[in-house]
Amino acid sequence: MDYRMTKDERESFLADLHVGVIGISSPKRAPILLPIWYTYEPGGEINFITSKDSKKTQLLATAGRFTLCVQNEDPPYQYVSVEGRITSTEDAGHEKDLRPIAYRYLGKKEGEEYVEETKGVEELLIRMMPEKWSTADYGKEIA
Repeated sequence: MDYRMTKDERESFLADLHVGVIGISSPKRAPILLPIWYTYEPGGEINFITSKDSKKTQLLATAGRFTLCVQNEDPPYQYVSVEGRITSTEDAGHEKDLRPIAYRYLGKKEGEEYVEETKGVEELLIRMMPEKWSTADYGKEIA
């Protein structure tokens, strides 16, 4: 049985709300895996924000690419994994970049609290265009 998602299915799944896990190559050890909040619109780029002085930022600058995996942890199990090059890195704005992601993951009230608590933190907006996709929808087995 073929469990792969169609292009529309995989893009819709990736655009849904999931905590993503990124994998970044590391020169002296196994790849580093870290959870992230992200945004994605079908056909577009993956966007996420991270602190300018984080280890994640250093590894991303060196690697120039990363893998992102998102999954449904309840049956029927599904996942989408994408990899690609970083297309841009720029200073993140609290209003235009952080607030929408915080609201997406925390809701308006708690998202607003998060935005207020992180004022003054220098952050980067990182973008990646998916180049390679790996997917599975095990619900296709029971459909």
